[in-house]
Amino acid sequence: MSERVTVTIDDAVAIIAMDDGKVNALSPAMQADLHAAFDEVEGNDALAGVVLAGRTGVFSAGFDLKVMGTGDMAAIVDMVAGGGEFVRRLFAFPKPVVAAATGHALAAGAFTLLGCDVRFGTDDEGAKFGMNEVAIGMVLPGWAAIIADTRLSNRHRHRAAMNARITGPVQAAEVGFLDEVVAADAVLESAIAEAASFTALDPKSYAGMIKLHRGDVLARMDAAIAADRASVA
Repeated sequence: MSERVTVTIDDAVAIIAMDDGKVNALSPAMQADLHAAFDEVEGNDALAGVVLAGRTGVFSAGFDLKVMGTGDMAAIVDMVAGGGEFVRRLFAFPKPVVAAATGHALAAGAFTLLGCDVRFGTDDEGAKFGMNEVAIGMVLPGWAAIIADTRLSNRHRHRAAMNARITGPVQAAEVGFLDEVVAADAVLESAIAEAASFTALDPKSYAGMIKLHRGDVLARMDAAIAADRASVA
């Protein structure tokens, strides 16, 4: 695919791996590469599921700070809205997507986890998970707040979103960023096994459940992303 994103097929599972050599920033280039990867696997009827994996020590630390630091609002909004479109795609994807969080998942990296069906994370307590926007002088994008409200535990959502609480992996599972915490060297293997288990699902029924249970959320995300783009049009 590219230097940043690779696609590997393992029987009935597609493994899409992010590795920019640094923190897997969700830059416009990374977003384009991820969309190309998902385009490649979306129509493959032989696949039961998709694994989205990070590099050793990091899933994704969020949006590209170089773009954020330019002060170019059009470029910033385009990147953030593009991130929303990618997370929205994950949440609507016609095959189950399993995250292999091999390390930190912060800000947009945490939003990406929320878009995945099942999330496996490392048990390394040095790994950090959460939404730090309020701590760095930002307000969550509307689309991010919508999916956070949908996926995070009611008991923890306020502290995660309003108080920018960053946690280790065990607490991240309680909050709702992760579903399973496993040994660091078992994250990818566990995610692949989970994705392979989805051969038991009927694809048409799965698509119907996406529409039934996620349709309203997806429509609200679409509206929020469109509003963001219109703000700099």
